[in-house]
Amino acid sequence: MAAGAAERRAATIADLHRVKGVAEPAISPDGGRVAFTLTVTDLDAVHRQTNLWWTDADGKGARALTAADGFEWGPAFSPDGGTLAFISTRAGSPQVFFLPTTGGEARKRTDVPGGVGAFRFTPDGRRLVFTAEVWPECGADMACNRKRDDEAEKRKIRAVVADRLLYRHWDAWEDGKRTHIMIMDLADAKAPLRDLTPGDFDSPAFVVGGAADFDVSPDGKELVFTSNRDAQPADSTNSDLWIVPIDGDAGLLAAPRNITAANRASDSAPRYSPDGRSIVFTHQRVPGYESDRIVLASYDRASGAIRVLTERLDAWVRAFRFSPDGARIYFTADVRGRTPIHALDLATGAISVVSGVGHVDAFDVSKDGTWAAVARRRMHLPAEIYRVALSGPSSGTERALTSQNQALLDEVDFRPMEEVFVDSPSGKRIQVLLVKPHGFDPAKQYPAIVNVHGGPQMQWADAFRGDAQVYPGAGYVVAFPNPHGSTGWGQDFTAAISGDWDGKVMQDILAVADWLVSQPWVDRARMGAMGWSWGGYAMMWLQGHTDRFKALAAMMGVYDLRTMYSSTEELWFPEWDLKGTPWQNPEGYRRQSPSEYVTRFKTPTLVLTGERDYRVPYTQSLAFFTDLQKMGVPSRLVVFRNAGHWPGWYDMVLYYAAHLDWFHTYLGGGASPLDPKALAAQ
Repeated sequence: MAAGAAERRAATIADLHRVKGVAEPAISPDGGRVAFTLTVTDLDAVHRQTNLWWTDADGKGARALTAADGFEWGPAFSPDGGTLAFISTRAGSPQVFFLPTTGGEARKRTDVPGGVGAFRFTPDGRRLVFTAEVWPECGADMACNRKRDDEAEKRKIRAVVADRLLYRHWDAWEDGKRTHIMIMDLADAKAPLRDLTPGDFDSPAFVVGGAADFDVSPDGKELVFTSNRDAQPADSTNSDLWIVPIDGDAGLLAAPRNITAANRASDSAPRYSPDGRSIVFTHQRVPGYESDRIVLASYDRASGAIRVLTERLDAWVRAFRFSPDGARIYFTADVRGRTPIHALDLATGAISVVSGVGHVDAFDVSKDGTWAAVARRRMHLPAEIYRVALSGPSSGTERALTSQNQALLDEVDFRPMEEVFVDSPSGKRIQVLLVKPHGFDPAKQYPAIVNVHGGPQMQWADAFRGDAQVYPGAGYVVAFPNPHGSTGWGQDFTAAISGDWDGKVMQDILAVADWLVSQPWVDRARMGAMGWSWGGYAMMWLQGHTDRFKALAAMMGVYDLRTMYSSTEELWFPEWDLKGTPWQNPEGYRRQSPSEYVTRFKTPTLVLTGERDYRVPYTQSLAFFTDLQKMGVPSRLVVFRNAGHWPGWYDMVLYYAAHLDWFHTYLGGGASPLDPKALAAQ
């Protein structure tokens, strides 16, 4: 048992909502302060808000900068450090606000119908570049956009008329608006906005989470952005990098130029080097395969040559930042259940690990290049900001700059993970992140849950998450395996799941289950399994193929592969992972579809889904529940009416309560203190 755990109590659902969300560190130009966002939740009042804070670079003097009701994010200092800009919903739709760093009130600087998505200052600080959803025919004319929005709102008939695919995406119907990039003169309030990416295209391209997929050159004269301009974007991953001059007459802007046209796969996240000679970006090389290895590549602005920078690292690159002198690039990558910060020496190509602890959500590099502010979490530790040294003999050393969750950690026993490896008939040793219950006694036996991740091309990481705390807090052992398809173990391991959803990965999952029941502290008669998205598919498939589990829970899962293909939106995913369309590979779709094995169903199953989930349409879960009921299998359906592929934060109260109630009923674990039916009736 961890030191001090006996004095702390078990974690509950309510404790998850007491966690303060620390995120988005931004270092001031002088290196003296770190701004960040802080999210706090009042569960009783069903209220959550996010505000800006900052702390001195030594961790002292932490204080709130804003207190407005609503959500605020994306803090960024102006180049001269005199302004802290951010996006806020305090006035309704998300708009950019400026807060003087010397004191004073925040002032709204944009007034865009529907709000702003992301923004950047130009290097001289005189202009603001930002994204907005606009009607292509209106562009930067905000009066025109507002008029079109008002007309759409007043329509008596609410209908979608589509003439092409991708008519809905993730959780929204396409309405004809497009994401464009605007530029705003900060010195002249009367200067009109300019649309830098006109046309009937999303520019920048859609990014889950709304990242800023554009950048401004160091001389302020050029913009690089992403856009997928293929005729059929529903089955294309071909996001390209485009450049366009910023300066010029509003009506005479040069047409954007595609600089990665030769690559038919994804090019994303462009950033200019500090000297402006190159553009570095994330790069994939297999068209139509969204889970191809993500590498860093560089575009030489003089010659047009493109070269890969991280070929020798067999891992997916995530976020990256230049050192101020441009000699190094710092980046995170999925590696064996963690996301280490790496340093790439551009002169030699050498890659080294600066910090390999836990899961990094975001980081920023100081202007002198000697340290980074890192938002990091571990399985038992909610996110905080850490100062990590980047150079000299102390490189990699760190200290915490925030301790927003310390009082909660002193009270509640958030459980750490143990890393174990299980031999699988697939021929691989499978990493499992194991979390044991509060008050764990190896002489006792506990119910266990195998939790299968989605993607399927992602990894369970040493990162704080609710299901790693709520279920152990209620007395369950929880195992988080990284089977075939997971990232972090080389691209071959990740790619091996494609076309083989029912093969090696299922052997891995069942091997983990068998290992669990072989442990003296697991009750083999009380083992369950759960999974979300692809993990939900795994539960539906296991339902017809094993009796190892006494209860299952499938969230947002894929049930019938044939109907899934024709009702999802990003068609490149099934076409690659299921090796063609249903008419090109009918046997593959049939063999791997859980709906083909209905007559074998017998394990009690909880089914959860979101009505606005267009990625995995909720009808997949409805069909699964219907078939369970027709087979007489004990089952319960929970439909979140306003949720997409992920439930909202308050929906998660019911999400956890429903799981605890279900597993308590069939595995005999700890009871949920909340009644799922009563919560659903609120």
